[in-house]
Amino acid sequence: MNWTEWVKHKRVPLGFLFAALYLAFARPTPLTLAVGVPIALTGLLIRAWAAGHIVKNDRLATTGPYAHTRNPLYFGSFLMAAGFAVAWHWSLLLIVIAFFAGVYAPTMQKERANISGRYPDAYAEWEKNVPSFLPRPLPWRAPGRDDPEGFSFALYKRHGEWQAALGFAATVAWLITRMRLGV
Repeated sequence: MNWTEWVKHKRVPLGFLFAALYLAFARPTPLTLAVGVPIALTGLLIRAWAAGHIVKNDRLATTGPYAHTRNPLYFGSFLMAAGFAVAWHWSLLLIVIAFFAGVYAPTMQKERANISGRYPDAYAEWEKNVPSFLPRPLPWRAPGRDDPEGFSFALYKRHGEWQAALGFAATVAWLITRMRLGV
């Protein structure tokens, strides 16, 4: 199994391992929480927005957050991880960046090959206009598409993004508790 295949299958367990270590050792301060939590919340909201627009294996999602970045779920996850890193200490951003570069960059390349094979013409045009990771400020609109699809709460629920919201709330509560108790 090559590196790309390995990280594709191990990225979620690795994320949970890092999260467990983080929760065990994090020592936030009021300032680091005040800076980091809004960054993490932004990531959570981007993930929720993306989950309400994607219909996996049915059509190419190019509306909503997918009109800003081709990988809004990963970008949202990055912001969540970055925000929680800052909530402890800014230097942890280096670990988050290294993790995403080593684990998610190969995963995005593998998914790019799969999706571009399924929707070759639409993907080529989308890829030409929408960046892979860092979002463009203004949304891209496919030519001839006047009425972009809206957010679907049913899709959000089906994709289980509410679990990320629960995890976010539990993590913030844990960090506040650790900060107040000084442990």
